[in-house]
Amino acid sequence: MTAVRVAVVQAAPAAFDREGTLEKVRALVAEAAGRGARLIVFPEAFVAGYPRGLDFGVRVGSRTPEGRELFRRYWESGVEVPGPAVAALGATARQAEAHLVIGVVERDGGTLYCSVLFFAPDGSLLGKHRKLMPTAAERLVWGYGDGSTLPVFDTPIGRLGAVICWENYMPLLRMHMYAQGIQLYCAPTADDRETWLPTMRHIALEGRCFVLGCNQFALRCDYPADYPAIQGDDPSAVMSRGGSCIIDPMGRVLAGPDFDGPTILGADLDLDEIPRAKFDFDVVGHYARPDVFRLVVNEAATPPVVQSREAATDPTPPRGFSG
Repeated sequence: MTAVRVAVVQAAPAAFDREGTLEKVRALVAEAAGRGARLIVFPEAFVAGYPRGLDFGVRVGSRTPEGRELFRRYWESGVEVPGPAVAALGATARQAEAHLVIGVVERDGGTLYCSVLFFAPDGSLLGKHRKLMPTAAERLVWGYGDGSTLPVFDTPIGRLGAVICWENYMPLLRMHMYAQGIQLYCAPTADDRETWLPTMRHIALEGRCFVLGCNQFALRCDYPADYPAIQGDDPSAVMSRGGSCIIDPMGRVLAGPDFDGPTILGADLDLDEIPRAKFDFDVVGHYARPDVFRLVVNEAATPPVVQSREAATDPTPPRGFSG
């Protein structure tokens, strides 16, 4: 038996407050590590907040000055990678001697991305995943990732990766993760509907992997007092009700779903369950039909500007040019 203890943290950040959220992460990671967790997973956009209920003053064809200022505040609370917040998260993982997977709002120039960062127990940043497709109004504030940040990391506790929220409904993305041999499939999310649990169970059964679904439990009081959310100003109003869970490779629920409040869910995962489960179904192995279906993934980065010394110094005129 090759076992690993894992934890999913169902809590709320100090929204729009990066430093306050990092303090909460330190305390929650220490608590989970104190229970023996070697992998600790946090929800989508945990540092520093999922902007639930905001419209940022956007209407088709117009934006408001108030909405622009709200975006500036949200941008200010973002995380630069690398940067001081990443160093702080690395120190937290190192102190806990655990792998840490955490959703952040990544700031890169003038654009924000919904990202997940992966840390090793020595505090080093293993890498990141940027959400490929923000959902609906998320596109007002988050940019799009590309195929260069779809990693699965080979770690001492298993092959580790993450798919964010409704990316989990993208079958081709899931197939790419399975093809990389993912064993510990992290699913940080902001979806607290009843339909999330069957999604997590389906993915575990389809990929024959352990799935760690992780969502915030957040109240209105976890957001700034002047936060103009449609949910109103009642401090006890539930903004996100959680629903975090841990599923095994046969689709069985090991922990959760929990809708009652902040919590840390834990489970001991027997990685030997993965080959047992793949005995009769391996979606990228003996159950695949590559003669009929094939997936091609572009893993190249796609920057909007590419600088090339060769283009600047090559004396050969471009085809069709005459001077």
